[in-house]
Amino acid sequence: MVLRIGLTGGIGSGKSTVAKIFSTIGIPVFYADVAARDVMNEDVVLKQKIKQIFGDAAYENDMLNRKYIADIVFNDPFKLEQLNAIVHPATISVAHQWMLQQTTPYVIKEAALFFEAGSTEGLDYIIGVYAPQHIRIQRVMQRDNVTRDEVLARMSKQINEEMKMRLCDFVIVNDEQTMIIPQVLKLHEKFTALSKEEI
Repeated sequence: MVLRIGLTGGIGSGKSTVAKIFSTIGIPVFYADVAARDVMNEDVVLKQKIKQIFGDAAYENDMLNRKYIADIVFNDPFKLEQLNAIVHPATISVAHQWMLQQTTPYVIKEAALFFEAGSTEGLDYIIGVYAPQHIRIQRVMQRDNVTRDEVLARMSKQINEEMKMRLCDFVIVNDEQTMIIPQVLKLHEKFTALSKEEI
C-alpha cells in the first residue's frame, strides 16, 4: 500500500528543500501550491468562480493575474477565505487522483496550509519542517526581496509555528545547525518499513 505523507512548514522553513531531498531519493512529490496555480489556470468552472469573486481583472491573457489576486487577499481575510473555499477542494481532488497513480512505498504531498485548509484528511502521517522565526524571516527577505514587515504580515496568515509542529507526526529541524539529509533518510527508512506493514 502506498502511504500518503504530508509535508508542511511555515513560510521560510525550508519545506521545499526537504521535498527536493525526498524527490532525489526517488519519492514522488506533489506540490500543492503548483497544482493550485495550474488548476486556477486550467479549470474552466473554477476560472468562472474566481472571476465572479475578483472581477475580470483576475485573469490577464487567460492566465491568472497572481499579483492582482495576492494584493487583494493579503489585505482582505474574507476574500482569502472565499478563494480558499473554491481552490482547496479542487486541489485536493487533483492530489487524490495523482496519489492513486503512484507505485512507490510512499508519496509526499507538500503544502503550506494543511491544518489551516483542513486538508489533512486522507493522509497517513504529516512531517513538519521547523526553523526558528528569525531564520525564517531572514530567508524570506532574501528570497523574495521583501521587508521584515511584509514577511511578518504573511506569517500572520499561518497558524503559530510551534503549534503547527505539535500537530505533526514527525518534525525535521532546519535551523542551519542540524543536518537535514540524515533526518530525511531516517524517515525514508521508517515510511518504507511502515508501507510493508500496511500491505
